[in-house]
Amino acid sequence: MISADPILTVTHVSKEFDVSAPWLNRVLERKPKLFVKAVNDVSFTIPRGTCFSIVGESGCGKSTVARLVTGLYSTTSGDIHVGKGASGRPVRVQMIFQDPHSSLNPRWRVGDIIAEPIREMKLRNSEDETRARVEELLRTVGLAADDASKYPHEFSGGQRQRISIARALASEPELLVCDEPTSALDVSVQAQILNLMRRLQQEFGLTYLFISHDLSVVRHMSDTIAVMYLGRIVEMAPAESLFCAPQHPYSQLLLKTIPDIHTPNRNRDAQIGEPPSPLNPPSGCTFHPRCPLATDQCRGEEPTLLCSGEAMVRCHAVAEGWEVDDQTRKAN
Repeated sequence: MISADPILTVTHVSKEFDVSAPWLNRVLERKPKLFVKAVNDVSFTIPRGTCFSIVGESGCGKSTVARLVTGLYSTTSGDIHVGKGASGRPVRVQMIFQDPHSSLNPRWRVGDIIAEPIREMKLRNSEDETRARVEELLRTVGLAADDASKYPHEFSGGQRQRISIARALASEPELLVCDEPTSALDVSVQAQILNLMRRLQQEFGLTYLFISHDLSVVRHMSDTIAVMYLGRIVEMAPAESLFCAPQHPYSQLLLKTIPDIHTPNRNRDAQIGEPPSPLNPPSGCTFHPRCPLATDQCRGEEPTLLCSGEAMVRCHAVAEGWEVDDQTRKAN
């Protein structure tokens, strides 16, 4: 059930990493410290029962946001506020990782992997109840109760991801942070996992923060989509609104990468340029070296995230009231 009450509020969050060379190297080579701002002034809210997705190219900072929300990283600045559950305690947050092979302990049996959060949080009164709960969770994600006695290497990639989902559900969370949970899987298996996650959301009233680099994966999962570029959100809009009428040039670029068997566009122009290094981001709008609409204002002045219809867009062209299409800028 969707509620207007936010389960997660992220306010002006930034995260810097020290990527400097070792101290002795810096002294001998007379080099300064180097910092990379992986996340730069990111804000959003997630209502209960919805799916909020963050998409963007590798290195844009979306996985860092996931780790900040789950507490694996501490923020450099800004605030992350988690709402309260029905019992009055803070909402429980769990994470589903990208690679189900490396995120599962190969030395443990599946039953122990899933039972660990139950035992640590003392969610059941006896070992028999814990074992029954593990078997119930395995059946919930489409596996057999007997699979509890097996090891992770005995399963396929899709089955291992189902085990990861069962482990995440074991602590009875209300918010699941999904860091590209299908990117390591075959396309046919991706659809099975996405369908499973949608069913679980309806069955348990879950809320998702879904991280992906593929817009086509999140289209039917998401209520709201935020597009990130070089640590910043450049556009945030309802899912269908973003797909039907993307406003930021980078959002348009991402949508062009989705194959369309009905209206293929084999003659489309390749986008110029590569993503810049986050160690030395461009001045002004960080997308301007790759944007066909860039002006002197874009090169020298950083745009702010402004409301434009149903969307929030970080673009000077949109802020000035211009209608942005693929190649030209026309006055409204």
